[in-house]
Amino acid sequence: MSLPTPESLVLENEYDFVIVGSGGGSMVAAIYAKLAGLNPVILEKRDKIGGSTGFSGGVWWVPNNHVIKRFGVDDSRELAERYLNATVDFAGKGTSPERRDAFLDEAPEMIRFLEEQGMQFHYPDGWSDYYDDRDGGQPRGRSLTAVPYDMRNLGPWEDKLSRYMPFNGIPFNSLPLIRMLMFKKTWYAKAIMVKLALAIAKNKILGRHIVSFGGAIQGRMLEMTLKRDIPVFGGFATDRLVEENGKVVAVEGEFQAQRRTVRGKYGVLMNVGGFARNDAMRQKYQRHPISNSWTNANPGDTGEMIEEMIRLGADTENLDMAVWVPTSLNPDGSLPAGAIDKDGNEYPFMHVGEIAIPHYMWVNRHGKRFVNEANSYVELGEAMYQNDAVPAFAVFDDRAMRDYAYGTLMPGTKPIKKWLESGFLVKADTIEELAEKAGIDPAGLAAQVERYNRYSETGIDEEFHKGERQYDRFRGDPTNKPNPCVGAISKAPFYATRIFPGDVGTFGGVVTDEKARVLRADGSIIDGLYATGNCTSSVMGRSYPGPGASISPAFAFGYIAAKDAVARAHNRA
Repeated sequence: MSLPTPESLVLENEYDFVIVGSGGGSMVAAIYAKLAGLNPVILEKRDKIGGSTGFSGGVWWVPNNHVIKRFGVDDSRELAERYLNATVDFAGKGTSPERRDAFLDEAPEMIRFLEEQGMQFHYPDGWSDYYDDRDGGQPRGRSLTAVPYDMRNLGPWEDKLSRYMPFNGIPFNSLPLIRMLMFKKTWYAKAIMVKLALAIAKNKILGRHIVSFGGAIQGRMLEMTLKRDIPVFGGFATDRLVEENGKVVAVEGEFQAQRRTVRGKYGVLMNVGGFARNDAMRQKYQRHPISNSWTNANPGDTGEMIEEMIRLGADTENLDMAVWVPTSLNPDGSLPAGAIDKDGNEYPFMHVGEIAIPHYMWVNRHGKRFVNEANSYVELGEAMYQNDAVPAFAVFDDRAMRDYAYGTLMPGTKPIKKWLESGFLVKADTIEELAEKAGIDPAGLAAQVERYNRYSETGIDEEFHKGERQYDRFRGDPTNKPNPCVGAISKAPFYATRIFPGDVGTFGGVVTDEKARVLRADGSIIDGLYATGNCTSSVMGRSYPGPGASISPAFAFGYIAAKDAVARAHNRA
């Protein structure tokens, strides 16, 4: 079946269900609504379709889903509920018991629905929950990724897909790539590297354009959407919600140099992302220091429609949160060499793969550790703010530099000359000299290194328990004994970089109920207005239980919103 061209689509003035933003939650909502007999539309302000999901690592965290059970994973709703009770400790409106129940009930159903409609799932066995040692935690993991996708299937829409370009051309998803970073240490990692090289070569020979990560999710979601004759419009810059008699009935915006109003008979769903790219909003709502230059979020993450929902009276929560992913910067706050591509696009380093390696630790300016460095990246960002450690300092020795990856530097590669010249990478022959150069208290750092080196002998991190969980260990070095994540920092030269709370999107917004309806501060419903994704206060609160813990609620509550809109339509029929 051929897909319609973007130019052939004609924007009408009214649809049954208007969906603003084109992330994954939008497309699952549109597909459900269409199959139930409604006429939905998706309006995206950018000329790229796919939103934050397309820009993401492309993972769903969905407890008790049928796919993982095919692989013999022992999971249940009860275990999932116990795990969320043990990890989501923020008691707010977005984490209400009703919303948690809705997620636990509907997210697995949503996964089954997507598979029935054509989504192809892969189970990354071993990518554990981030707190697998807590009650209900799953060491094998509850997450799913999409099978890599051939962009040629999109035909005239191929160049319209929102993607994170550093992932372009990589036909493997995150888990094998993380494991591949140990290629200097294990034969298993070397085998992954060989498979990757062969896959890239084969795809090039055959003319395939294979994408993975968020591109694999959104490529197939877009194809599924278009095949069902659901219109998707890029370049519709929504800037106003239209309210009549206390009910949201339409959206307004600029489209093809004209002012347009599009009415939604049975509701409007906002899936418009957060405000990571809006520095004014970040300065207003988030903790300091903060900067929109530290983010890897979708370029459309500009927040204006969050403020529009606030104008209509929407309650908000956790606006100071983000999906933190630590980054490192030059001493003047600029991006280091390797974080800016040849076209001038900025991609701050994301320190996820190397934070669990041995011979490596984080300290504050006093030289003291303040966190288990192998923690969830979201918890690392929170720890930096809670411990007045912005910036923090990554401190490591020559073995960490030679044997493992750092930023764009692959294992076994010499430090980039520009890193040393700019001061991004601080290098010294002694720990005390390193501290002086980096701006760390020398006595404090020396004492901390001495303690840390003792832990490397026993394998027990007495301060922060690094390496005790499966989540820590799978990213560590299995050849490092007795703890794959803790090794002495004792071989000169020594190195340090400055670590900041980067992110892949903000993680707070308007408050919604268990049906994804937007609420006012008094708990009343803004009639006709739904929201999902990073523009909402997450059902995960201020926690991040596992890989994909932002994408899965976006999909789940988009699905739930469509169900409610369909019910409204049928009740009025």
